[in-house]
Amino acid sequence: VELEESGGGLVQAGGSHTLSCTAHGHGRSFNTMGWFRQRPGQDRATASVVGYWSGSRLVVADSVKGRFTISSDNNDDIYLHMNSLEPEDTAVYHCFGDPSVGGRIWGQGTQVTVSS
Repeated sequence: VELEESGGGLVQAGGSHTLSCTAHGHGRSFNTMGWFRQRPGQDRATASVVGYWSGSRLVVADSVKGRFTISSDNNDDIYLHMNSLEPEDTAVYHCFGDPSVGGRIWGQGTQVTVSS
């Protein structure tokens, strides 16, 4: 199973943008899917969680609450809806999934650059 991210790009400050992450390959259900972001100069190990779904719960980090939301159509995808983007939101956004069997799976990451 692979996680495919899409939607990265260059966005103007104040704008909106949506990132998508979809699982491809042998059917596998996930218990949780979410997004981390790695800001410029930040080590991936210290990347911060942005939001995730787990079961029926949709959770976003306090740092982006009110601007970002999470949605999902099935238990093998996740969308990150970003509004009122700020230059500080510039980062590589990494999708992850925790399958019902096996360890965490990561996407390749997608760059979002917010210009001022």
